Amino acid sequence: MTPKERFGCLMSGKLPDRVPVICNLFEQGAAELGMPLKEYYSRGEFVAEGQLKLAEKFGYDNLWAFHHTAIDAEMLGSRYTAYSEEGPPNVGDLVLHSESDIYKLKVTEDILDTKAHHEVAKTLKILKEEKGDSYPVLGAVVGSYSMPAILIGMERWMELLYFSSDKAARTLMEKCSEFCRIKTKALIDEGADMIVYMNPLASASFISVNKFRSDALEWIKRDSEGTGSNMVYFNGGGQINPMITPLLEETDFPFIYINPLDDAAEAKSLIDGKRNLVGTINDIKLISQNSEEIIDEVDRIVKAGKPGGGFAFGTLVMPMAIKEEKIKLMINRVKETGRY
Repeated sequence: MTPKERFGCLMSGKLPDRVPVICNLFEQGAAELGMPLKEYYSRGEFVAEGQLKLAEKFGYDNLWAFHHTAIDAEMLGSRYTAYSEEGPPNVGDLVLHSESDIYKLKVTEDILDTKAHHEVAKTLKILKEEKGDSYPVLGAVVGSYSMPAILIGMERWMELLYFSSDKAARTLMEKCSEFCRIKTKALIDEGADMIVYMNPLASASFISVNKFRSDALEWIKRDSEGTGSNMVYFNGGGQINPMITPLLEETDFPFIYINPLDDAAEAKSLIDGKRNLVGTINDIKLISQNSEEIIDEVDRIVKAGKPGGGFAFGTLVMPMAIKEEKIKLMINRVKETGRY
């Protein structure tokens, strides 16, 4: 069974041959090509080649037509992205510096004509041509409740959201939602099989479930209107088990991708076969864990999610410091214990 067939089984409510594995390796592609990150991310064909090499080397079940979240800021005019050889690039030049800048920000389909988007689209096109028949190719967007932090900075966004002008906060989220919708539709039209929707500030690590229902859910529904059935709700680094019930009630995301700090067995019970669950390993711990500890952790997650199907095994954004043999051990263990 191909990786694409495995995910097809999950989407249709059938059992695959084994639990599929989503592995989030990004900057590691630059190492495969032996080039600095800035050069690697400068051309979509480099990223596509890196993704193909990584999937072949480790044997997981997805390909990523995604570069890094700073690209969203580049698409809206950020002039500088900060690169480090030890992790993902970050926004080096904020798009917005004051509340008045929010009202001047223009979000139109012109964002698709930027070099930043063209390179991602190039990655997607190559991956679809090379392996689109056998692998699901994933794109990614940032939710409008979280994206403002990329544009105006986390501290300033928290001030606007909780202590300052409601008008400014709503205006910025409206513009970010429009960006999210334009980008999502473009990625789907360009061939992405699923769009991973990242929304860390709408997680239980930042807000209560009541705040989620009263504030964040409105924007999640708006962002995903008409495209939710092609999207994965990704924790983005925060716990989301408390948000599962309202997500099931109010959205149509077919996959709920929990955080390592979320209880996988609890998530499986909450979802109760209504959607698919992605149980997630704490990949930061993989840096220091020994082989026995990695096997025990994989077994715990698979045991919680595997029964009855509707389950995939996933990682967060895997640090460069994780040794290759540990990644291979993790994936091979899922393949062994995840058989149906």
